[in-house]
Amino acid sequence: MSQIRLFPRNKSFQEIIPLPASKSESNRALIINALAGGALSNVSNLAEARDTQTMIRLLSENREVADVLDAGTTMRFLTAYYAIKGQKKKMTGTPRMCERPIGILVDALRTLGADITYLNKEGYPPMQLNGFTFAGNRNLSIRGDVSSQFISAILMLAPLLPEGLELTITGSLGSKPYVEMTLAQMKHFGIQAEADWNRAVINIPAQRYQVNPFAVESDWSGASYWYSMVALSPYEDASLELLGLKENSLQGDSAIQYIMAEMGVKSTYTGRGFLLTKCEAKSSLAWDFTDCPDLAQTICVVATAKNIHLTLTGIESLKVKETDRVFALQQELKKIGGNLVEVEPCLKYELSGSLTLNEQAVPEFETYDDHRMAMAFAPLGLLAEIVIHEPGVVAKSYPSFWSHIDKILDSKE
Repeated sequence: MSQIRLFPRNKSFQEIIPLPASKSESNRALIINALAGGALSNVSNLAEARDTQTMIRLLSENREVADVLDAGTTMRFLTAYYAIKGQKKKMTGTPRMCERPIGILVDALRTLGADITYLNKEGYPPMQLNGFTFAGNRNLSIRGDVSSQFISAILMLAPLLPEGLELTITGSLGSKPYVEMTLAQMKHFGIQAEADWNRAVINIPAQRYQVNPFAVESDWSGASYWYSMVALSPYEDASLELLGLKENSLQGDSAIQYIMAEMGVKSTYTGRGFLLTKCEAKSSLAWDFTDCPDLAQTICVVATAKNIHLTLTGIESLKVKETDRVFALQQELKKIGGNLVEVEPCLKYELSGSLTLNEQAVPEFETYDDHRMAMAFAPLGLLAEIVIHEPGVVAKSYPSFWSHIDKILDSKE
């Protein structure tokens, strides 16, 4: 479908949402399980997300070309996986995927002994992997301020190196919880690692992965849009229970519960997930999104809709995601009265404005081929009729999103 039209029901809701499994946990577990030699059935509750399904497909294939489509995590993790396995493989993806930089990871892999050649533009896919010969380097440095996925990709192959690896992270580390998630999942599969965060050094001796069953947690990134629903509901008794979330999660986006506590949503652990209820919101909020950049779109929409002045830092990585998310937000927030301004280049942003929804002109939101744009703006359907263009983009991370949203909103294709 080319668009979906959402309408408010003008009544409250008390619903249970069966969240999808975490894409982040799923993709790491698939790589680690493969390195351990485990069967696919060893990992349960895998994400329905297209990125994860692409990972499953490529791990089961033995073809000369690995087309990851638009899956950034899949591109990065599989490049490292195929490299350490010595496989000869062409890595490619969609045109946008081939505009996303991968040079930092490729340089690191080359230092360790991977033979990798760019097939078009230096530092970007597509590229050709031609095998692996250990270069004798046990010490490696890698930047931490571009993508934590580069670091996770290297960490997962580290135990298989003949001498293990001592990895030094230079500069600031973005999305640190996702690096910690990687180490925790590696530990589950029998790997011992020592992380000295004061020195930004991670030491992993040479060792073998052990096959262990692994169950994936529900997705906190997907949970964020339901927090928005409760935050934006005009009814004080609105509530949602989100199933499958752990009280002490490894996922960086579990920070949504603390951010939304400032924006009008209380979280209560129920033993099977979290119950979301309304509470008083503050008039302003400053948040560093370094560890949870994927939440920024959700928070910007809610802040605009609730007239909360928002100061954002740590969102520089948004410019090299599925789209330039900063630009996309600036364009779409204008349609509801939001003004997102860069006040310190690539460092600090201010969001202000007052919600404007013109009943005479239904706002139509572009998604920029970005799943998070579609889901971040969808909760505005609680306040007025809206249109989301190209809603199928949610297949990347949450294919059942629109069927779940039917519990709360009316929709028409």
